[in-house]
Amino acid sequence: MKRIKINGKILEVVKGDITRQEDIEAVVNAANAQLAPGGGVAGAIHRAAGPELYEECKKYAPIKVSECVITGAYKLPNKYVIHCLGPIYGVDVPSDKYLSKTYENAIKLADEKGIRSIAFPAISTGAFGYPLKEASYISLRTTINLLPQCKNLEMVRFVLYGDEAYNVYVETLEEISKSL
Repeated sequence: MKRIKINGKILEVVKGDITRQEDIEAVVNAANAQLAPGGGVAGAIHRAAGPELYEECKKYAPIKVSECVITGAYKLPNKYVIHCLGPIYGVDVPSDKYLSKTYENAIKLADEKGIRSIAFPAISTGAFGYPLKEASYISLRTTINLLPQCKNLEMVRFVLYGDEAYNVYVETLEEISKSL
């Protein structure tokens, strides 16, 4: 685990399973536009939460790129799921702006709802093809810029499933930390 403090708030990078973040109030789903169960993070979150999650999601779908909606978490150990539609790399352009906006919208939504802790996966880096290093820089930089402005949000955790993603995020956070 790699952790830094920014104005008393915590940003963490951990290796793990996004569906098993018991100490986190809201987890983020790297959703598809229909907010439907699918592969990757969306499939894992829907499986763990149960069919009630998709029933609630139906009333919000479809969503647009960088848009976020919030639902209950059902059988997940969290209170909320924030569903975000990240950009498809090279299709939704400018991809960097859309990816940054996705994280920004999720953080702002969490803060507005009074949520104190949130866990993100590496949005858009799976089936949507976003290069991991570039995505890690955009997501961490966006979070570092926004977190100090939050009134309620105190902790942001990036939960990376595999060694490669975890190592890239730790390396990027270390690089960014040197300039803080």
